[in-house]
Amino acid sequence: MRSIHSRRGRGFTLVELLVVLAILGLLAGLVGPQVMKFLGSSKSKTAHLQISDLSATLDMYRLEIGRYPSDIKALVEKPGDAPNWNGPYLKKDEVPKDPWGFEYQYRFPGEHGAFDIWSLGADNREGGEGENADIRSWD
Repeated sequence: MRSIHSRRGRGFTLVELLVVLAILGLLAGLVGPQVMKFLGSSKSKTAHLQISDLSATLDMYRLEIGRYPSDIKALVEKPGDAPNWNGPYLKKDEVPKDPWGFEYQYRFPGEHGAFDIWSLGADNREGGEGENADIRSWD
């Protein structure tokens, strides 16, 4: 008889395990969306910073060449029409992609400034809200 009672004291009942799983499920349901929201906003902030850095690099390019490039790849590859090119102007030998892995959009001459740089967000489509919202140099 003693061995039966001592075994029951060492284990968990099915009800206890279900209660623990329910509590874990509730915590994941409450905390999970907040963590994902935080991660999404950090990607948007990273895109803003990268656009700001690219804008400063384009200004440096203009100071040396006398005009902005027609293609953003001129920051890392010498274009044929830029004899004073002193690049690459970026530390890495490539133009960075946005935090979602897509190419930044670049337009020269710009519609909102001397040039326009923007990311289409997580969905890689114009417009959107939240993480799918466009991040633009002119905002």
